[in-house]
Order: sequence, then structure tokens, then C-alpha cells
Amino acid sequence: MSKHKLTSKMLDEILDKIIGTVGNSKDEVYRLSESARQEYEEIKEELEGLKAKVLQVIEQGDRLEAQARLARKRLAEVSKHFQIYSEPEVKDAYEKAHELQTKLLMNQQSEHQLRSRRDELERRLISLEETIKRADHLVGQISVVLNYLTSDLKQVGEIVEDAIQKEYFGFRIIEAQEEERKRLSREIHDGPAQMLANVMMRSELIERIYRERSAQEAMDEIRDLRKMVRSALYEVRRIIYDLRPMALDDLGLIPTLRKYLDTIEDYNDGKPRITFISIGQEKRTASKLEVALFRLVQEAVTNALKHADASEVQVKIEFNNEQVVLLVKDDGCGFDQNQKKENSFGLIGMRERVDLLGGSISVHSKLNQGTLVMIKVPILNK
Repeated sequence: MSKHKLTSKMLDEILDKIIGTVGNSKDEVYRLSESARQEYEEIKEELEGLKAKVLQVIEQGDRLEAQARLARKRLAEVSKHFQIYSEPEVKDAYEKAHELQTKLLMNQQSEHQLRSRRDELERRLISLEETIKRADHLVGQISVVLNYLTSDLKQVGEIVEDAIQKEYFGFRIIEAQEEERKRLSREIHDGPAQMLANVMMRSELIERIYRERSAQEAMDEIRDLRKMVRSALYEVRRIIYDLRPMALDDLGLIPTLRKYLDTIEDYNDGKPRITFISIGQEKRTASKLEVALFRLVQEAVTNALKHADASEVQVKIEFNNEQVVLLVKDDGCGFDQNQKKENSFGLIGMRERVDLLGGSISVHSKLNQGTLVMIKVPILNK
């Protein structure tokens, strides 16, 4: 019996094998996800070109249809009064009508083939998108398991007695960490990664533009690339800033907000104009409240910049004895609250953050009349 006794060392060896297998599976799923993502981008590019070709063929077909109609009318006229037309005129009318009808049939066949290919590519895009979503979700699930296995459970023999008590809490922490990683991954992929990929592709065109067109066009392209690199650098800095605004600990909430909003306005060349108003005596409160208020302003302003098409954004924060009142108002396009869901991704995060602070949030918006976000949270002691 003793030779079959399960020791702590044996448990660790088994765990190492499990971790290796899970890690390899994660890498394989990730490679499949990246392959599907690359194919998705290639097909998307082909589809855009194909749609342009379809429109071109349709326009050409409309012109051919009009020409063929006139040619048939001319042929009918010549055939009806053939005695007043010469043989070459009759022959010319027939050949022209026949030629245009042939071109029209070929155009229709080409349009049919292009439409079929377009539909095929659209179906493939939907399939790839679903594959990418499933793969990303699976990678996230595997990461949760892998992180859990490689954390406190690494020395599983030493903690087996209190594993049950720690399990739930450990999973919740790891899930929160994984969600944050997914958010950062999504922001990097949709922001600087996409911009840098475009820079790489467009940079390959500069030499050909210079050789086949002109130096001036190549310089214009370089200037565009410089703007894209500047945008990518801004996105990277924004993501770093999102992780933790260091000035918040040193300077406090109001100076940090003012610096952040000035940076946003400068980057966007003053469009929209952002005004910041602070009312009352700022009180240094609990760190989590200051971070939460900063994040709420950040999310509300980001929503206004991305979706409102506003010319002015106003941020107002008011301190009183018991609570902090935060207002973010824009004069943008607004939205119909009866039609647009208030459970959009940005508002969900804001509501959850306000709920954790024991506060309230209200959103008021009308089409072409802007949007007002009002948040009230109680002041927390340090």
C-alpha cells in the first residue's frame, strides 16, 4: 500500500504535466485564432474590392441596357422600312444590336458571378468572426485555469487542507484579472496594433508611389504615415495612463483631471472645445473614490468624443459636505432614449462603478440636443 501513497512531490509532478498540456493547448488555440484573424482581414479587403467591382458592373450594365434598347428600336425601325434603307445600313443596325445584346448578356453573367462570390465571402466572414470569438473566449477560459494552476496551487500538497476555502475567492480574483487583460488586449488590438499594421502596409507602398508617380505624392504619404504614428503613440500613452494615472496620487483629483482634459483637447486640435469647472473645496478622499471619479470622467468624455460629434464638452465637478456631483455635458447629436439601449458597453461599466460607490447615475439625451450625464457619489473617508 505504501508504494501507492500519493506524496506532495508526486502531486507537484502531476500538476506540472497538467500545466504543460494546458499551456500547449492555449498556444494552439491562439495560433488558430491568429490564423483566422489574418484570413478575416484578407477576405474583408477582397470583399471591399469586390463590392466596388459589383457597383462598376451594375453601372456598366445600366449603360449597356440603355444602348441596347436604342439599338433594338433602331433595328425595328430599319426592318419595318427596309425599302428606304440600304443593305449596309440594315446590316449595320443588325450587327450593332447583336453586339450590344451580347455585351449585355456577358455583363449580366459577370454581375451574377461577382454577386455569388460576394455572398460567398460574406458568409465566410461571418463564419470566421464566430470562430475568432469562440477562440478568444476559449483562450480566456484556458488562461483562467492556467493562472489558477500556476498560482497558489503550484505547491498543491502544502495547501490541500484550505484549498476549498480559497477556491472561490481565488477564481474571482483571477477572473477579474483576466477580464482586465482581455480589455487591454482588445484596446491594443483595436487601437495601436491596427494603426501600426496600417503603417506597415502603407509604408510598403511609398517606394512604389515614388517610382511610379512622383516624389510629391510619396511625401504626402509619408506625412500621412507620420500622423498615423502620432495617433498610435497617443493611443499607447492613453492605455498606459488608463492603467493608473500616477499624477492622481501626487497632485489629487482636480489637477489630474485638468491635465487629462487639456491633453485630450490639444490632441484633437481643440475640436471639440473642452471646459472644466470645479466648484467647492476639493477634499482628498479615499484613493478608490478619486480613481473611480477619474475613470467616470474619462469614460463619459471618451463617449462624447467617439459618438457625439460635439463642438463643446463641459465637465463640472462639485464638492459639498456629503457628496461629489459630477456633470459631463456635450452639444452633440444625442440619441433617442426610447430607441437606443441604455445598457451600452460604456454605460454598463459606469453604472457598475457608481453602484460600487453607493451613488447614482442618470443619463439625459435627445436627438440633436446633446447628452447630459449626472453622477452623485457619497464622499468616502481615507
